[in-house]
Amino acid sequence: MSLPAPMFSRNDVSIWSILKKCIGMELSKIAMPVIFNEPLSFLQRLTEYMEHTYLIHQANTSTDSIQRMKCVAAFAVSAVASQWERTGKPFNPLLGETYELIREDLGFRWVSEQVSHHPPVSAFHAEGLKDDFLFHGSIYPKLKFWGKSVEAEPRGIITLELPKHNEAYTWTNPTCCVHNIIVGQLWIEQYGNVEVINHKTGERCSLTFKSCGLFGKELHKVEGYILDKSKKKICAIYGKWTECLYTVDPATFDLHKKADKKSAEEKKGNKQSSVDEEPEEMPPPEAETVQVIPGSELIWRISPRPDNSAQYYAFSTFAMQLNELEDDMKESLPTTDCRLRPDIRALESGDIDLASAEKKRLEEKQRVARKNRSKSSEDWKTRWFHQGPNPHNGGQDWLYSGGYWNRNYSQLPDIY
Repeated sequence: MSLPAPMFSRNDVSIWSILKKCIGMELSKIAMPVIFNEPLSFLQRLTEYMEHTYLIHQANTSTDSIQRMKCVAAFAVSAVASQWERTGKPFNPLLGETYELIREDLGFRWVSEQVSHHPPVSAFHAEGLKDDFLFHGSIYPKLKFWGKSVEAEPRGIITLELPKHNEAYTWTNPTCCVHNIIVGQLWIEQYGNVEVINHKTGERCSLTFKSCGLFGKELHKVEGYILDKSKKKICAIYGKWTECLYTVDPATFDLHKKADKKSAEEKKGNKQSSVDEEPEEMPPPEAETVQVIPGSELIWRISPRPDNSAQYYAFSTFAMQLNELEDDMKESLPTTDCRLRPDIRALESGDIDLASAEKKRLEEKQRVARKNRSKSSEDWKTRWFHQGPNPHNGGQDWLYSGGYWNRNYSQLPDIY
């Protein structure tokens, strides 16, 4: 499987000339050249949360809530695993843009909509084809530029509901950072705390995505514990978000960590510490696989990327299928679906000049529409989602209003 055309080399374009004007600024307001994009909209990129949907089905068949929490925590980690080596920027969705995906083989259907432009907010709602789960949320990717790196903090609540068990889980995603955007090899890390809460039982899984550290020892590592409602550690979870996750007894895990720390300190004592070097400058070390603690149970392993992934924006097989426009779809898709967006289609086919011209045209069209609305004091109305409190933790959220799958798409905005 492949895309219509391989990607271009980005080596001859100076990103610095664009970015030096924006240190410390919000990047959502800056028009970037199309060469830095990948041929997907951010709405499609979000759909990659669903690549490992089998973990949700696994949670559903578990009779024990701790077993279910293991699967849900693994799903939360797997949902961000597609970021690995994905240094292309997805296209900013236009206001009113939508994306749908039906995967009979994985047992879900998904709909998403760009519900706000400033700030950019994308809302999504997925449901199991057997009404066996709901997965929904809204993401506002707050992008910051720090001189050598771009940091994306994905604000917004993610919710998974399992009606069979009458359970709801919520969490937020870790921060993602792309390093060496000016010079050197681009590389990606994710860091921050992710807390998955089971609102029915009070159990929670508290995970830390580790930042790389000075010598890259911690790169891609994830670790944490599942706690019962009185905060007692029930089991430990560890691994790498780029690779796999294991669970093990917490006492065993803590002993292992202690021993690890001790041997690291002994090593350190044996040699003089080297010159302080900023980790930014260092290329990431070769992926050192996860050291498995005896007695561990594997709960998730990443699906391998296709062999030609490097020529195609580091896409997974799942990502390569997202922009596929099959003939029978054309009848049923709304005119706002990303698959019909001309600038993305042009980049996918390898026509950079057309992609660039179309991107400018669409952004200008969006600006004019916004200006006209403000003149006529008419407000933008979202079509498939409405703003409201999250039903489980009360946080600000966008909730699905229903009706999308009835396929009645009259009065859609003309955005392309």
